[in-house]
Amino acid sequence: MWKKLFSIWQLPDLRNKILFVLAMLVIFRVAAAIPIPGVDTANLKNFFQDSQLFGLLNIFSGGGLERFSIVAMGVAPYITASIIFQLLVMIVPKLEALQKEGEYGRQKINQYTRYLTVPLSLLQAYGLIALLRQSPKPVFGSLDPFAMALMILTLTAGTVFLMWIGELISEKKVGNGISLLIFAGIIAGLPSALRTFEVLDQSQLFNLAAFFVVGLLTIVLVIIMTEGQRNIPVTYARRVRGMSMGGVDTHLPIRVSQAGVIPIIFAISVILFPPTLAQFFIGAKTQFIADGARAVIAFFNDTTAYGVLYFLLVIAFTYFYTTVIFKPDQISENLQKQGGFIPGIRPGRPTAEFLQHTSHKLIFPAAIFFGGIAVLPLVVQEFTGITSLAVGGTSLLIVVSVAIETFKQIEAQLTARDYEEFL
Repeated sequence: MWKKLFSIWQLPDLRNKILFVLAMLVIFRVAAAIPIPGVDTANLKNFFQDSQLFGLLNIFSGGGLERFSIVAMGVAPYITASIIFQLLVMIVPKLEALQKEGEYGRQKINQYTRYLTVPLSLLQAYGLIALLRQSPKPVFGSLDPFAMALMILTLTAGTVFLMWIGELISEKKVGNGISLLIFAGIIAGLPSALRTFEVLDQSQLFNLAAFFVVGLLTIVLVIIMTEGQRNIPVTYARRVRGMSMGGVDTHLPIRVSQAGVIPIIFAISVILFPPTLAQFFIGAKTQFIADGARAVIAFFNDTTAYGVLYFLLVIAFTYFYTTVIFKPDQISENLQKQGGFIPGIRPGRPTAEFLQHTSHKLIFPAAIFFGGIAVLPLVVQEFTGITSLAVGGTSLLIVVSVAIETFKQIEAQLTARDYEEFL
């Protein structure tokens, strides 16, 4: 590890890229500390501490949501827009054809994603302000239409600014920019999260030790699940090798974790919608509407009901998203065109069915794992009494996944330079 770090520092080009990325993350952290005027930060902080779900969203924004900074919404609207277009590519033939046009198609879809981010940011900013105005303790002072419009535009501009920073980071090819911004936000919340352990007395030392053991075990399991894959043997009957032509044995990797953290993000979005919508109907003049809104909010405030629903939604979305992105028919067709086949399986439809069956067997442990990761903070809180979202399962999953991805991209650049020097 130290040898690789020394090699990175010795390469001016790679060193400058990493320093640029660090500088962009510093700018992000500075922006997250600039609050929007006219907000009672004490009441706002209490609001997020009382809500498990909103506390998790605050972690993703690097604490910017809790301070209601100019980047309070983080990159959530951009992620939502990206998810929408990922799904649209699967069902809209024109977008699917555009995606197959290579770099040009990818750039056009990214452009459409950026366009969609702006109206989504405006809607989310308005919804966030409207939700906070329903807080029992006043978060805003006198909020006239002009001040509200200015606040919405400021939040939208903050999201667009982070989207631009994320793309600048991605261009350096030392990690995904949006993922690194989320990573930085979670890491920035660790010091304040660890301060919660200062109030623990000696009688809770066992619970504290169990908490850290669970955290380390979670990191190990995340690495295993992230890196785990099933290698399907593939034989190419005729493949040119140098001046000769012959068969080649290789393998087709199918990852255990194909969906990544997308199912958790989907589940958070779905769980967030009903209580957010119900907040607008608490003060309804029609009694049964107001009672229904209170019942919805009470249901989602129940830790057990919230945990069970969250767990089931993550499992459902893991199956759904993996089915969307994994195309066994296309893989089978490509293998057949290239003269490849799986030993013992006929090309064509039987190969596609075999790949589909193999994928389904891998989805089940991944779905259970991600569901467990999502509700891990609730389980730990139940047994130890310690609440710390910053070191919860979802946060650890994102941090470890982003760290692995970034390290692989840096290692790929080191390998490419080794090949250049060899040639």
